[in-house]
Amino acid sequence: MSFFGLGQSAEIEIQLADVEKRKKVDVRNEEGKKEKLMLYLDGETVSGKVHISLKGRKLEHHGIRVEFIGQIEMFYDRGNHHDFLSLVRQLDPPGELTKSATYDFEFLHVDKPYETYTGTNVRLRYFLRVVVLRRISDITKELDVAVHTLSSFPDMVNSLKMEVGIEDCLHIEFEYNKSKYHLRDIVVGKIYFLLVRIKIKHMELAIIKKETSGTPPNIYTENEQVAKYEIMDGAPVRGESIPIRLFLSGYDLNPTMRDINKKFSVRYYLNLVLVDEEERRYFKQQEIVLWRKADPKATRKASTKK
Repeated sequence: MSFFGLGQSAEIEIQLADVEKRKKVDVRNEEGKKEKLMLYLDGETVSGKVHISLKGRKLEHHGIRVEFIGQIEMFYDRGNHHDFLSLVRQLDPPGELTKSATYDFEFLHVDKPYETYTGTNVRLRYFLRVVVLRRISDITKELDVAVHTLSSFPDMVNSLKMEVGIEDCLHIEFEYNKSKYHLRDIVVGKIYFLLVRIKIKHMELAIIKKETSGTPPNIYTENEQVAKYEIMDGAPVRGESIPIRLFLSGYDLNPTMRDINKKFSVRYYLNLVLVDEEERRYFKQQEIVLWRKADPKATRKASTKK
């Protein structure tokens, strides 16, 4: 798998190691289109080769280096990038290339504290950058990679309850099986209608993603409905209960991200919505935590290699 960048007098190619074995994942770019990137986890080594092909007879330079960068970019402040990770390896001291050259590079056991993310107002990315320093204009090439952060929580069943009520008119209890879900999990719950004196015609459960970015006083908040489940269509009666099963694996979700490098947060909420026959809407929100679980197939492969 090769990636090419054009310069005035040289062509740069960055080739990652173990491309045939390493998993690729879809990552949205800032245009909203998905692209396949090589996946790395926290603590994994990033290594490969850099090929520089001359387009002329020689190339004078002030040094050649490769960088591994973790960066947060605010779409409303494009001029400023916030690097939370910056590693450098010198490939060649200042001199002159008279023929094409290949360099090995290795960033050993790199700490990658955050997950790759592209949202409405912010992007968090990891990328390799090769720089051929020149007197007039440098020759550069970048290659993005994806990073996933894995978590684990004890198998505790801490049920979560919330109520929707209007005095003397409506009293509903909604019980969830837990408050923390991995991205392939199932939200299991049950709704109890304790008092129903208004005519409800529709009820749904949605997952709302809330992205908050920036620093005071310039705070930007975007809410996006990322999943929806129709609970019922019709009028319930007192004493009735309705089961809920919402499969998360069918939706494009990221883990919960809180105060990432003091730049942005991504939180998720279960939003219960009721609509009566007069189109009045009643809702209740409850925050949940989403986390990424290790892929069982990847775990088995790692165990086999050992």
